[in-house]
Amino acid sequence: MDRIDAAILRALVADGRLSNLALATRVGLSPSACLRRVQALEARGAISGYRARLDPALIGRAFVVYVTVGLSEHTKAAQDGFERAMRRAPEVTECHNVAGAFEYILRVEVADLPAYKTFHTETLGTVPHVRSITSHMVMGTSKDERA
Repeated sequence: MDRIDAAILRALVADGRLSNLALATRVGLSPSACLRRVQALEARGAISGYRARLDPALIGRAFVVYVTVGLSEHTKAAQDGFERAMRRAPEVTECHNVAGAFEYILRVEVADLPAYKTFHTETLGTVPHVRSITSHMVMGTSKDERA
C-alpha cells in the first residue's frame, strides 16, 4: 500500500459514492489507473464493502449506549450462546469480546431510554450466564469515523 492507495481509501471512507472520475481527480490519477487501484484494493480485501451512513434520529436509533457485560461462566459454550443471542438482537450494532474486567462490550442503538430499558430487561437480562451489565449512555459525540 502506497500513499495513493491510502488517499483512495481516505476519500472512499469520507464518501463511498464518489464516482471513479471524481475519485481519480481527487487522488491525481487517470480514471483507468484509479479504477485499477480500487479493484486491486477490493481484490486484496482492503475494501470489503460499501455502506450507507444513516441518520440515527430519523430511523429511531438516536439513543446510543455502550454496555459492558460480564459472564458467570468462562466457557466456549457460554460465549457462543451469548454471541448468538447478540446476533439476534437488532438493537446491538457491535459486539466485541474483550480482555479485562468483563467479557464483552456492546454498542446498542435504540430510540430512547424506555426502549433501552426494554432491551436491558427483556433481551440482555434473559441471556443465560450474564453476570453483570454496566450501561454507559452516550451524552454527545465529538468524533465518529465509522462508515
